[in-house]
Amino acid sequence: MSSDNRLMDMLTGYAAAHQNPFNVFVHMIGIPTIMFGVLIPLTWLQIEVSGVVVSLAHVVMLGFFLFYLTLDVLFAVVFIVFALLIAQIATWVGVMPMAVSGTIAAVAFFGGYALQFIGHAVEKSMPVLIKHPIQANLAAPFFTVVEMFKILRLRDDLFAEVQNQIAAQRSQEAGSA
Repeated sequence: MSSDNRLMDMLTGYAAAHQNPFNVFVHMIGIPTIMFGVLIPLTWLQIEVSGVVVSLAHVVMLGFFLFYLTLDVLFAVVFIVFALLIAQIATWVGVMPMAVSGTIAAVAFFGGYALQFIGHAVEKSMPVLIKHPIQANLAAPFFTVVEMFKILRLRDDLFAEVQNQIAAQRSQEAGSA
Protein backbone atom coordinates (compact mmCIF):
# COMPACT_ATOMS: atom_id res chain seq x y z
CA MET A 1 0.00 0.00 0.00
CA SER A 2 1.43 3.36 -0.96
CA SER A 3 1.97 6.21 1.46
CA ASP A 4 -0.86 8.17 -0.24
CA ASN A 5 -3.28 5.25 0.26
CA ARG A 6 -2.22 4.79 3.89
CA LEU A 7 -2.64 8.50 4.53
CA MET A 8 -6.08 8.57 2.89
CA ASP A 9 -7.20 5.43 4.74
CA MET A 10 -6.07 6.90 8.07
CA LEU A 11 -7.63 10.29 7.41
CA THR A 12 -10.91 8.78 6.26
CA GLY A 13 -11.11 6.44 9.25
CA TYR A 14 -10.35 9.24 11.67
CA ALA A 15 -12.59 11.84 10.07
CA ALA A 16 -15.56 9.47 9.96
CA ALA A 17 -15.60 9.40 13.78
CA HIS A 18 -14.83 13.12 14.13
CA GLN A 19 -17.49 15.02 12.20
CA ASN A 20 -18.96 16.99 15.10
CA PRO A 21 -17.17 20.35 15.54
CA PHE A 22 -17.36 20.09 19.35
CA ASN A 23 -15.66 16.69 19.26
CA VAL A 24 -12.92 18.06 17.00
CA PHE A 25 -12.51 21.06 19.32
CA VAL A 26 -12.06 18.96 22.46
CA HIS A 27 -9.62 16.70 20.61
CA MET A 28 -7.55 19.74 19.66
CA ILE A 29 -7.21 20.43 23.38
CA GLY A 30 -7.27 16.88 24.73
CA ILE A 31 -4.63 15.26 22.51
CA PRO A 32 -1.88 17.83 23.18
CA THR A 33 -2.84 17.68 26.87
CA ILE A 34 -2.41 13.89 26.88
CA MET A 35 0.93 14.26 25.08
CA PHE A 36 2.02 16.76 27.73
CA GLY A 37 0.98 14.36 30.50
CA VAL A 38 2.94 11.50 28.92
CA LEU A 39 6.02 13.58 28.11
CA ILE A 40 6.53 14.92 31.64
CA PRO A 41 7.68 11.59 33.14
CA LEU A 42 9.62 10.83 29.95
CA THR A 43 11.69 13.97 30.61
CA TRP A 44 12.86 12.43 33.88
CA LEU A 45 14.98 9.97 31.86
CA GLN A 46 17.73 11.89 30.13
CA ILE A 47 21.33 11.71 29.04
CA GLU A 48 23.85 14.28 27.95
CA VAL A 49 25.33 13.86 24.48
CA SER A 50 28.14 16.29 23.59
CA GLY A 51 26.77 18.88 25.98
CA VAL A 52 23.17 18.51 24.78
CA VAL A 53 20.60 17.01 27.15
CA VAL A 54 18.36 14.50 25.38
CA SER A 55 15.41 13.00 27.20
CA LEU A 56 13.27 10.01 26.43
CA ALA A 57 10.54 12.53 25.55
CA HIS A 58 12.71 13.83 22.69
CA VAL A 59 13.48 10.31 21.48
CA VAL A 60 9.79 9.33 21.49
CA MET A 61 8.77 12.48 19.61
CA LEU A 62 11.53 11.79 17.06
CA GLY A 63 10.12 8.27 16.61
CA PHE A 64 6.64 9.67 16.00
CA PHE A 65 8.11 12.16 13.52
CA LEU A 66 9.89 9.41 11.58
CA PHE A 67 6.66 7.38 11.40
CA TYR A 68 4.68 10.44 10.29
CA LEU A 69 7.26 11.13 7.56
CA THR A 70 6.12 7.88 5.92
CA LEU A 71 2.61 9.36 5.69
CA ASP A 72 3.12 13.02 4.77
CA VAL A 73 6.24 15.19 4.92
CA LEU A 74 4.50 18.52 5.53
CA PHE A 75 2.28 17.19 8.31
CA ALA A 76 5.33 15.48 9.88
CA VAL A 77 7.43 18.65 9.87
CA VAL A 78 4.63 20.68 11.47
CA PHE A 79 4.18 17.89 14.01
CA ILE A 80 7.85 17.90 15.10
CA VAL A 81 7.78 21.66 15.70
CA PHE A 82 4.57 21.27 17.72
CA ALA A 83 5.92 18.20 19.57
CA LEU A 84 9.23 19.80 20.51
CA LEU A 85 7.36 22.78 21.94
CA ILE A 86 5.25 20.49 24.12
CA ALA A 87 8.38 18.49 25.06
CA GLN A 88 10.13 21.69 26.13
CA ILE A 89 7.21 22.74 28.33
CA ALA A 90 7.13 19.19 29.74
CA THR A 91 10.86 19.51 30.48
CA TRP A 92 10.26 22.71 32.46
CA VAL A 93 7.55 20.95 34.48
CA GLY A 94 9.62 17.76 34.77
CA VAL A 95 12.35 19.50 36.80
CA MET A 96 9.83 20.48 39.47
CA PRO A 97 9.62 18.25 42.54
CA MET A 98 8.36 14.79 41.59
CA ALA A 99 5.12 15.22 43.58
CA VAL A 100 4.31 18.40 41.68
CA SER A 101 5.37 17.27 38.21
CA GLY A 102 3.81 13.84 38.71
CA THR A 103 0.51 15.40 39.75
CA ILE A 104 0.54 17.75 36.76
CA ALA A 105 1.33 14.80 34.46
CA ALA A 106 -1.52 12.70 35.89
CA VAL A 107 -4.05 15.54 35.71
CA ALA A 108 -3.04 16.33 32.12
CA PHE A 109 -3.11 12.68 31.05
CA PHE A 110 -6.46 11.76 32.60
CA GLY A 111 -8.01 15.17 31.92
CA GLY A 112 -7.06 14.92 28.25
CA TYR A 113 -8.65 11.49 27.98
CA ALA A 114 -11.78 12.73 29.78
CA LEU A 115 -12.10 15.42 27.10
CA GLN A 116 -11.80 12.76 24.39
CA PHE A 117 -14.60 10.69 25.88
CA ILE A 118 -16.82 13.74 26.37
CA GLY A 119 -16.30 14.68 22.72
CA HIS A 120 -17.20 11.20 21.55
CA ALA A 121 -20.28 11.14 23.80
CA VAL A 122 -21.47 14.33 22.09
CA GLU A 123 -20.60 12.87 18.66
CA LYS A 124 -22.29 9.59 19.62
CA SER A 125 -19.36 7.63 18.23
CA MET A 126 -17.07 5.12 19.87
CA PRO A 127 -13.52 6.38 20.35
CA VAL A 128 -10.97 4.53 18.23
CA LEU A 129 -9.06 4.12 21.50
CA ILE A 130 -11.56 1.43 22.56
CA LYS A 131 -11.10 -0.71 19.43
CA HIS A 132 -7.46 0.03 18.59
CA PRO A 133 -5.65 1.61 21.57
CA ILE A 134 -2.12 1.45 20.12
CA GLN A 135 -3.18 2.73 16.71
CA ALA A 136 -5.22 5.51 18.33
CA ASN A 137 -2.35 6.72 20.48
CA LEU A 138 0.15 6.62 17.61
CA ALA A 139 -2.15 8.43 15.21
CA ALA A 140 -3.83 11.00 17.48
CA PRO A 141 -0.99 13.58 17.54
CA PHE A 142 -0.79 13.36 13.73
CA PHE A 143 -4.51 14.04 13.44
CA THR A 144 -4.17 17.12 15.63
CA VAL A 145 -1.81 18.56 13.03
CA VAL A 146 -4.14 17.47 10.23
CA GLU A 147 -7.07 19.21 11.96
CA MET A 148 -5.00 22.41 12.28
CA PHE A 149 -4.56 22.36 8.51
CA LYS A 150 -8.28 21.77 8.03
CA ILE A 151 -9.25 24.59 10.38
CA LEU A 152 -6.85 26.94 8.57
CA ARG A 153 -8.33 25.77 5.23
CA LEU A 154 -4.99 24.51 3.96
CA ARG A 155 -4.92 21.52 1.61
CA ASP A 156 -8.68 21.76 1.00
CA ASP A 157 -8.41 19.28 -1.89
CA LEU A 158 -7.21 16.58 0.52
CA PHE A 159 -10.06 17.22 2.96
CA ALA A 160 -12.64 17.30 0.16
CA GLU A 161 -11.43 13.87 -0.97
CA VAL A 162 -11.65 12.58 2.62
CA GLN A 163 -15.27 13.75 2.87
CA ASN A 164 -16.06 12.18 -0.53
CA GLN A 165 -14.67 8.85 0.65
CA ILE A 166 -16.63 9.02 3.90
CA ALA A 167 -19.84 9.73 1.96
CA ALA A 168 -19.12 6.83 -0.40
CA GLN A 169 -18.47 4.46 2.53
CA ARG A 170 -21.66 5.50 4.30
CA SER A 171 -23.65 5.12 1.08
CA GLN A 172 -22.20 1.66 0.53
CA GLU A 173 -22.97 0.68 4.16
CA ALA A 174 -26.55 1.96 3.82
CA GLY A 175 -26.99 0.03 0.57
CA SER A 176 -25.80 -3.24 2.11
CA ALA A 177 -27.93 -2.88 5.26
